[in-house]
Amino acid sequence: MEHLITPRVHVPVTSRPTLFGALLAGLLLPVGAPVRLPAQAVAIERRLAQELGLRVGDTVRIGPSPDSLRLAGVVAAIYEPRPDPSGVMRRDRQIRMHLPDLAALLGHPDRVDRFGIGLRRGTLAESTAARLNRAAFGYRARPSAEIASESSQTFLVVSRFHRAIGVITIVAGAVFLLCIMLLKVEERRLDAAVMRFVGVRRRTIFAALVLEAALVAVAGSAFGVVLAWVAGAATNTYYQRLFDTRLVFSLVTPGIVGFSVALSLVLGLAAGALAAWRLVRTPPLVLWGRA
Repeated sequence: MEHLITPRVHVPVTSRPTLFGALLAGLLLPVGAPVRLPAQAVAIERRLAQELGLRVGDTVRIGPSPDSLRLAGVVAAIYEPRPDPSGVMRRDRQIRMHLPDLAALLGHPDRVDRFGIGLRRGTLAESTAARLNRAAFGYRARPSAEIASESSQTFLVVSRFHRAIGVITIVAGAVFLLCIMLLKVEERRLDAAVMRFVGVRRRTIFAALVLEAALVAVAGSAFGVVLAWVAGAATNTYYQRLFDTRLVFSLVTPGIVGFSVALSLVLGLAAGALAAWRLVRTPPLVLWGRA
């Protein structure tokens, strides 16, 4: 099987000649004429291979424009790109080539837009970038964390928005929980009055009410964790199928679970303690009369 591949735009490639350089695939059309150029190994993105029915061993012709096909390639591999939130809505597809083949195709040998440098463990990226920038001109070395931060501004804004919603939700939930505990304790005022009449100490009544609030908080936390896991699994299943990606859209980590459970216990104990303290400070005759 033979196909024509015409790239739309040149994207950054790696400086290692043993790796595949990235190249966006713009147009793929079946061609009937046999390819006479020496075939080069190329790797095809999984989604592109599925859309065009490509398999390992198929022959493709590649060029910077539809009327300039300077390179023939053989599909040597079909790969799955790393999940990237910024590429979820991307409509174009990619192929990967050896760096010398890509340079020859574009007509720009010994020239790249961007390349990465791996550092040994313990080497500071900031100091290395500063030394490289002082060594020569014509390029700019930047730590990968800085590049990722600049390219993730949209996600940072969304993250702050979600954090604000979370804080508002926690405050509202705490107020609601306090109201529920106050109402629940008010229903126990007759029991509290009887226990006070028979000689039960206020400390014992207070501890019993706080323990009850803690048990309710633990049960609510367990239910919340299960609900979050089920909702996250449903969200991932739906959007992974919708966008044909392995990107994780909803992630419930042990850190999130631990923070949520701890917060639930703290709020539950605080609400229960406040309601119980209000109850035990009321004289038993008043509690009995209000009953």
